[in-house]
Amino acid sequence: MVVVGSINMDVVVTVPRMPLPGETISGGSVHQVPGGKGANQAVAARRLGAPTTLVGAVGADGFGSVLTGFLSAEGIDTSLVRTEHGPSGTALITVADGGENTVIVVPGTNRAVGPARLAEAAIHPGDVVLLQNEIPAETNEATARAAKTVGALTILNLAPFRAPSPELLAAADLVVVNETEFAALLGVPSDGGAQIAERLRAGPTMPRGDRVGDLVVTLGARGVLARMRGEVLALPGRKVPVVDTTGAGDCFCGALGASLAAGLPALAALERANAAAGVAVGRFGAGPSMPTADEVDAALAAVEEAAQ
Repeated sequence: MVVVGSINMDVVVTVPRMPLPGETISGGSVHQVPGGKGANQAVAARRLGAPTTLVGAVGADGFGSVLTGFLSAEGIDTSLVRTEHGPSGTALITVADGGENTVIVVPGTNRAVGPARLAEAAIHPGDVVLLQNEIPAETNEATARAAKTVGALTILNLAPFRAPSPELLAAADLVVVNETEFAALLGVPSDGGAQIAERLRAGPTMPRGDRVGDLVVTLGARGVLARMRGEVLALPGRKVPVVDTTGAGDCFCGALGASLAAGLPALAALERANAAAGVAVGRFGAGPSMPTADEVDAALAAVEEAAQ
């Protein structure tokens, strides 16, 4: 697998509740946790057994060396992670009791992950390529085009939301969004699962008329809806203890990519990704919270046992 994306240091503060505008409250603790959507997806894919290369950048600062050390220790190929002048990407995250979070991302050297970097990345036929929106839009477009040319599968995660160009949408094989991003992509109200399923059955269309192909919509505790290969698929929600939802979507995407790379059918890949995200939200932090293959297998087995 090839992940082209962001690498951040997450500075995480825990609070009993979210502060109101202009309000000061006391936090419980502060942590520095490796994160960034690209890095999180790469860790999730690697822990599920997929050989993974990450294309990205860190700064020539203390964060940069910690981040590359963490990624290398995970067994990720970091030979295409460059050290650039300037600060590493940083995310300021507030996590309230119950797992709700707010995130402010400062891109830093993630801006340096430009289209020229794709000349260094070896994308082969049959590869799975993961993209998200914490790197420049032109880099995502160049990557998706390159992947399509050689016959690789591109998964585009539209988070944080940025309207995709027609070229990017045409080149991506599978788009992953949450409910809010789905509404923004189609220019419709965020109107709940039944309406989303109906729109998927009809074939979702953007406001400018562009058709959206294969599409996965994550609904958090309410499950997953998807249109893949012309079929609408629905997964029920999972009741799991929630500690921190930071990185849950990244975990889902990385696990989905690893599952598809392993040759799993669409529904089985979605089930595995959903189970992985369910494990991740029960832990604190982003990158380190990604589950192993054994942990995902155990979560799936528990669901099967409960259904009997």
